[in-house]
Amino acid sequence: MSEHDDKNPENDPQLAGKIKDSARQIWLAGLGAYTKAEEDAGKFFDRLVQEGEQLESKTRGVVEKQIRTVEDRVGEVRERATGTWDKLEHMFDQRVSGALRRLGIHRREEIEAMERRIEALESELSRLRGQNTARDEEE
Repeated sequence: MSEHDDKNPENDPQLAGKIKDSARQIWLAGLGAYTKAEEDAGKFFDRLVQEGEQLESKTRGVVEKQIRTVEDRVGEVRERATGTWDKLEHMFDQRVSGALRRLGIHRREEIEAMERRIEALESELSRLRGQNTARDEEE
């Protein structure tokens, strides 16, 4: 062997051992980093899920409260609208009834009452005519 071959790094057993040890350390560091990343990712994912659940419960409460508030307001508005509508309907009925009375047009109840009176009067008239006819025949 020549002197040149002895100085070649490929032939240095000590250097080869150092490179082998470095490669092994790099490999082990990579495995450690992979394991740590996997553990941290799982913990990170679990933490995200937990925070998501907390946020969901907080927002659900707020949303449900808002829904109840809106439903209450809708109920109030509906009651007021119904009350207002009833008042308007009553005022309209009164005004129409007043206008019809001024025009001499009677309400249905009044017309029905008059029809009953007319029927009673016709019945009474027929009875009286029957009495007069019987008296005329006697004479």
